[in-house]
Amino acid sequence: MKPAELSIAFFLQMFVILAVCRGVGMLARRIGQPQVVGEMIAGVLLGPSLFGLLFPELQLQLFPKDSLKILYVGAQLGVGLYMFLVGVEFKTELFRSRVRSAASVSLAGMLVPFALAAVLAPWLLKTPGLFSEKAKLFEAILFLGAAIAITAFPMLARIIYERGLTGTALGTLALAAGAIDDAAAWCVLAIVIATFQKLPDGSVDWAIAVKAIGGGLTYALFMTLAGRKLLAPLGRLVEREGKLTPTLLAVVLMLFALAAWAMDAIGIHAVFGGFLLGTAMPRGFFARELREKVEPFTLVFLLPMFFTYSGLNTRLDMVNSPQMLLIALVVLVASIGGKGIACWAAARLNGEDNRTALAVGTLMNARGLMELIIINIGREKGVIEPALFSIMVVMAIVTTLMASPIFELVYGRHARATGTLGEAPLDG
Repeated sequence: MKPAELSIAFFLQMFVILAVCRGVGMLARRIGQPQVVGEMIAGVLLGPSLFGLLFPELQLQLFPKDSLKILYVGAQLGVGLYMFLVGVEFKTELFRSRVRSAASVSLAGMLVPFALAAVLAPWLLKTPGLFSEKAKLFEAILFLGAAIAITAFPMLARIIYERGLTGTALGTLALAAGAIDDAAAWCVLAIVIATFQKLPDGSVDWAIAVKAIGGGLTYALFMTLAGRKLLAPLGRLVEREGKLTPTLLAVVLMLFALAAWAMDAIGIHAVFGGFLLGTAMPRGFFARELREKVEPFTLVFLLPMFFTYSGLNTRLDMVNSPQMLLIALVVLVASIGGKGIACWAAARLNGEDNRTALAVGTLMNARGLMELIIINIGREKGVIEPALFSIMVVMAIVTTLMASPIFELVYGRHARATGTLGEAPLDG
């Protein structure tokens, strides 16, 4: 397509995306689901699973293949900026006060999924159409473990935001554990990808994994140890000016773009670059000004692109036999037990009350579109086949849909009754 044709396609796409995401999001909120779940479902509805199934020619005209590259970039910008804003609101002092619980929850949320993956992988490897023929048992265990262990970090953050839990002990504990889990899962994924990248002599290119893990740890340590001090002058300038000026906003966005680029370039993900940068940003007046300027456009316009792009690459019609249904059920049960129940148990063992532990397990169990990202990478790199991809999509959707009603049952109602839970904002 020519640039002018891409421009025409983009603006029509955005009209449809915004209309469908807002509409489905409003319906989701009426039945007790957060806006983010509605937007995830809206993305799937716009893809080949429904719109493309009922009106294939119209769907192809609306979302031509060439235009998806532009949509992808917008999607990464949206989710990256959103996680940057989540990082700005992240209370590091509260995280430090709960570092033991966060580390324990995160460890349980990683070890148990990988143990279950070690049990399931030999069976799945023997079933045609699931793993690639060139996938070894070790690679299958690592990939399946990472896919079960992943948490819907952007979705978890938005659920916490919509439930008024930003800055609370529960919200910070869940975000911290989710961030650690997802960072570890991406590092494991980098190892799996490395085993599928061969040098001319046929040996594994471990440089890919080393770059991802080493670069990610270096960036995280830099932001944790030095970032807040280096960025403090921004806060003082904003306070002196009495507002976040266009020039200072440009500086902040330049830093965000650099951080997102760095994490993407080393093979982790842009969301972690934005989130860690946000945690190092000045608080107080600066943070309030930044949110006022950046948040509305990010939430309303950019973020729906992320959900739609993932939905356009999702098919739900591939689990179509008793054997595949059985495998899907086993994977779903293993995923819920390996993540939700394991994180609940770890939180309880570290002194959290039962309601808080159940809430943590429920939030950590949601996979959302982070799962879709990781399995899309697995399919593109030749690790998994379409059937397993579809099974993991079903798992991602079910565990995500579970999060809001179970959270409301085990924590939300009681917290509201006792005045410890904020009301969700009307527009998320």
